[in-house]
Amino acid sequence: MRRNRSIALLSVGHACVDVYQGAVAALVPFFVAERAYTYALASGIVLAVSVLSSVAQPVFGLLTDRRPLPWLLPVSTLLGGAGIALSGLSDSYGVTLACAATAGLGVAAYHPESARVARLASRGSHSAMSVFSTGGNIGFALAPLMVAAVVAPGGLRWTPLLGLPALVGAALCLPATRAVTRQQATGAGMARSTGPDDVTSFVRLSLAVVCRSVAFVGLSTFISLYARQRTGGGTASGTTALTVLYLGGAVGSVLGGSLAGRWNRVRVCRWAYAVAAAGVAAVVWVPGPGLYPAVALTSAGLYVPFSLQVTLGQDYLPSRIGTASGITLGLTVSVGGLAAPVIGTLADATSLRTALAPLALMPLLSALAFRGLPEPAVPGSRGGAPGPAAGDGGRGPAVPADADRTR
Repeated sequence: MRRNRSIALLSVGHACVDVYQGAVAALVPFFVAERAYTYALASGIVLAVSVLSSVAQPVFGLLTDRRPLPWLLPVSTLLGGAGIALSGLSDSYGVTLACAATAGLGVAAYHPESARVARLASRGSHSAMSVFSTGGNIGFALAPLMVAAVVAPGGLRWTPLLGLPALVGAALCLPATRAVTRQQATGAGMARSTGPDDVTSFVRLSLAVVCRSVAFVGLSTFISLYARQRTGGGTASGTTALTVLYLGGAVGSVLGGSLAGRWNRVRVCRWAYAVAAAGVAAVVWVPGPGLYPAVALTSAGLYVPFSLQVTLGQDYLPSRIGTASGITLGLTVSVGGLAAPVIGTLADATSLRTALAPLALMPLLSALAFRGLPEPAVPGSRGGAPGPAAGDGGRGPAVPADADRTR
């Protein structure tokens, strides 16, 4: 019960943080409409968040590997909220970029430590980690609805109201981190590393994460504008498409944890990316209202591997849980922003449809990266049997690998 309570609190807190990742893309159409930004300028805001987040998350991962930093959870939540809250108050493009970068820094600081804490609280359970990941996905899904409800009626000057979820998230972090700190002190549910780091497999996993991120961030940045063009609708059609893209993640993450209880994680991720490739192709070429089912299929395919990649990364690098978490959990939703200006520039020169078409290749590259990856062995098994087996209750193949130690 205590574990479930901690995971529930961390999941809601994760939602409150990832609202601000989703809010960046959700604000793009309003920046375009109210400030006449080009596609390239609008995508530059996404780039500012992504560059800072991509660089900072591995750094914070290294720091949390050296010593636990539970205070980062509430502080980073407040920092992410402050950046988005202030982003609409100045007409200066530079100030807007700085505010977006501040939000990116907050999100970057949150993910490595939160994934470490969640792994301790979950005691290695795939299903519990999928619940934690689902919290973030729900935050993504709520972001366009929240932004539309606040900004559409009164304009960008109302963005300070978007800071409210950060206050809730920061408050919820405190009891969860206290509970896990007590668990660390008693050593409850802890286990030693099951083997050496598998750096080669982790690098291949990271390449899959990067390709997945390019597809996801590219779509999330421009899907609202693309849906308006393809369906002939207004703001509501764009918000609906972005919400479907994010909300499908809640289903995909839960489904991923469930499927990992029947087949191993590597196989499930490979299948999911094949589905995602077909979904992205359908988003680009299926006409009219068929866009929305295509977006839902894409979202599920991209999100099934989400929590599974986190636990795989932690199992490939059992001595560097924070670093593994910062890369697999954080870069999944940030590094793709580096490609956003390229997509935006191409869209300005040609069309959004032409610019989005290459994204269909990204999930295929992720699937190829997963071919031949090993499934980490179940602790205590003879001969390193791959896990998890059917009926194991969603338990992962590795329990927390002494992730709380200090160096």
